[in-house]
Amino acid sequence: MKYEPKPNAFSIPVRIYYEDTDAGGVVYYANYLKFFERCRTEWMRQVGHDQSQLATEAGVAFMARKASCEYLKPARLDDQLTVGLEVEKLTRVRVVFRQHVRRGDEELVTGTVEIACVDIGKMAPAPIPEFLHRKLEALK
Repeated sequence: MKYEPKPNAFSIPVRIYYEDTDAGGVVYYANYLKFFERCRTEWMRQVGHDQSQLATEAGVAFMARKASCEYLKPARLDDQLTVGLEVEKLTRVRVVFRQHVRRGDEELVTGTVEIACVDIGKMAPAPIPEFLHRKLEALK
């Protein structure tokens, strides 16, 4: 059964460069987590907020708490990929994103990343700012 993303899912294009590959000529496995991070960061920019703005104005940052990936097929040099996200679970402090990497309709990697909102000064859990929580809710 082919997976159909939700209509409110977000995605970005990613081109594979030589620096993304390992000695075998395929994308190094840890780089998929970097692609996931770029997608979340670009989503936040698209809704009008960036990481530095949140830190300065709201005093919060998002930190990874847990991540898991399932590697289905390799990506290679010069591939044009789509990296996407959806919100799987949302609480006042945490977000679990379901993320994927695709080459056309072919799913290469799936994963989940749980992030927590943290008060930068205290380095302790903090509520996600309401304006951002509402936008995350729309991705569910």
